[in-house]
Amino acid sequence: MVFETTGGAIAFLLARVLLGGMLAFTGINHFMQTDQMSGYAELKGVPAPTLSVVASGVMLVFGGLSLILGFYPVIGAGALATFLIVATPKMHDFWNAPEDQQQSEMTAFLKNVGLLGGVLIVLALGGTTWPYALDMGLF
Repeated sequence: MVFETTGGAIAFLLARVLLGGMLAFTGINHFMQTDQMSGYAELKGVPAPTLSVVASGVMLVFGGLSLILGFYPVIGAGALATFLIVATPKMHDFWNAPEDQQQSEMTAFLKNVGLLGGVLIVLALGGTTWPYALDMGLF
């Protein structure tokens, strides 16, 4: 079993809080800065930029909270993975950015790739019973 020790269970809880909290906070930022983010999304060619910013904010908040709480974690992690797979190459296309913006776009791109890795680990563990969770199961 993955969580045989208390230390392992606590480490997994801490990882869930850190990963989920960061992603949920990012989603809240989508609501606090909708106008600015919509303008940037429009520049990147995102269709319905305001709706896209709000919808992605919902995905991030729901997904982040689902990881923290263990509440439908596979659905939450699936929402997060979908967001990261779609948004990362669209919003942080460093290969198309002007030279003075390439480094910051590459950093954002790589951050999202790392976050996607963490979310995929959560998906891989989704079928197990999580310690310190609401334990709502797969779906």
